Amino acid sequence: MFISNEIEKKYNERLNRYVIAENGGMPDRIPIRLFLQEAAAKFAGYNNQQVGCDYNLAFEATRKAAEYLNTDAVMLNAIWSNYGVGKSVGLKYFHVPGVDTDINSVLQYSEPDCEEDMFLHGDEYDEFISDPTAFLLTKWLSRASSRLCHPNEKVTIDHNTALISGAMAYANYMNAFEPAAAKLKFESGIVSANSGMIKAPFDILADKFRGYVDLSIDCIERPEVVYRACEALMPHIVANAIAGADPDKNVPITLWAHRGCIPFVSMETFENIYFATLKPVLEEITSKGYQVLFYGEGNWEAHYDALLTLPENTLIYHLDKGDPANAVKLKDKFAISGGVNYDILARGTEEDVKNHLEKLFKLLAVDGGYILDASALMLSDININNVKAAVDYTMEHGVYSRGHNSTGKEVTPRKKQYFDAPSVNDLIPKNDARPPMVCRSWEEESKSYRNLCGDVELVKKSWQAVDSMAYNYVWTTVLW
Repeated sequence: MFISNEIEKKYNERLNRYVIAENGGMPDRIPIRLFLQEAAAKFAGYNNQQVGCDYNLAFEATRKAAEYLNTDAVMLNAIWSNYGVGKSVGLKYFHVPGVDTDINSVLQYSEPDCEEDMFLHGDEYDEFISDPTAFLLTKWLSRASSRLCHPNEKVTIDHNTALISGAMAYANYMNAFEPAAAKLKFESGIVSANSGMIKAPFDILADKFRGYVDLSIDCIERPEVVYRACEALMPHIVANAIAGADPDKNVPITLWAHRGCIPFVSMETFENIYFATLKPVLEEITSKGYQVLFYGEGNWEAHYDALLTLPENTLIYHLDKGDPANAVKLKDKFAISGGVNYDILARGTEEDVKNHLEKLFKLLAVDGGYILDASALMLSDININNVKAAVDYTMEHGVYSRGHNSTGKEVTPRKKQYFDAPSVNDLIPKNDARPPMVCRSWEEESKSYRNLCGDVELVKKSWQAVDSMAYNYVWTTVLW
């Protein structure tokens, strides 16, 4: 329950404002939604090691920062703070401030840099494509970990300990989200800005399997194999995204688009692999009424026309690099967030911030459909006073005289579209031996039962619920 009627009123106003803008409408003013990341620690007076090792502290830092700034919405877990989850299983690619990097650094990821260290070897594509989940459990997890034994190695105490502590640390972290989100909502009256996440299949292959350089070479030497590997990932991406999505469909699922823009991939690779396997994922998710926050990292101007082939109002496009004047063409179909120049927020003056926002609002905020945020995730180099200045300027100058803080007729937001798209099952390659949410199938499990009787469906559902936890653990580890 809300701690007061005033907090409840604030929350409903903020949620309406945010939802109206997401749907291309004109609220009473520009909604303020901040993805603070390590900047939240700076606001709250913590260092990056503290929030990197204590996710409850990170949640609290984000809440305190959002309260101080008086934002409408905030990403609750912008500090992807799960030292315990990463270190308990010994993830090689996960580097924490004050542990693996300088205490003032931010959370870092690395990729394998030689063939023998790859989590997916070049001659294993067919094995991965035929059964991605089995590949994760039999090969990927042990290769990505410094503590787990490889197949055919003698199992050690450290191996078993890592499996147990890793799963428990993951469960504790995921279970901490609900009370943290409740505190943000019921005590602070602030909207949790997103729920669920996805990446493009290509980005997952680069981030967690082959590394960007080797995958780029694969795209030249054997593009059809890379396409099939991306295709094999599609149903698992969809299943995980929907499993973590907002059941009320008010806030979007976030897509972190890493390397689809120029200069990372050629137009040929983008069209034939990157977007060819991302578009069906987006269509399948959004056909059910979910929106996707397309967090376009880098400059995506060359691909705006491709994005415009997606159904109206299915995306909220987040502007990082690129000219805001060019992003205006997206507003005919999608809301836009971001675009507030990071360098100005980090190294400019408060007057620079105000002048920048005046120009930005004239381009992106006309007639609604715009959400204020920095162009990129805000790290610890952000100037606190500049962010506060941006919020204050928006409160004063981001007001719409024709807007309204309800979903009534005065706002006329574009409605969410429902349309025909492939189902998750339709996306599964015909040779995939294991569908989404399954590690050990009920058919395989139930073979060993000596006296299966009574309510068999009850037993089956109980098994599937437990089995899906293992699936969720390994796939979330990969997709994050």
